[in-house]
Amino acid sequence: MTVTETDVRRLALALPATTEKPSYATPGFRVKDKLFARIREEGDVLVVFVADEAEKSALIRAEPRKFFTLPHYDGSPTVLVRFAAVGVDELAELLTDSWRIRAPKRLRAEFDAAR
Repeated sequence: MTVTETDVRRLALALPATTEKPSYATPGFRVKDKLFARIREEGDVLVVFVADEAEKSALIRAEPRKFFTLPHYDGSPTVLVRFAAVGVDELAELLTDSWRIRAPKRLRAEFDAAR
């Protein structure tokens, strides 16, 4: 089943201290006002943060039908995810990982302790 914008919104907003605020006129999700995910203009592609450029390259090489990038994102530790290529569980993991990368240390520690 294809992931939808509703799934992205539900999962992202379930993470602590997350708000939705437009980014480039599309739905953006922020933790303490730091963007951690955004739905691109296409409507079926999500931008998420990864640990570094090496992880980005590894994801794209391993699963190119799922992960990709564009020149706009060169030099940025972000990867693009096709909605049609991920399930809800993987989407939740990608959003949580991106949230963890962008969340303040104290909030991340509280989140990890509660899990």
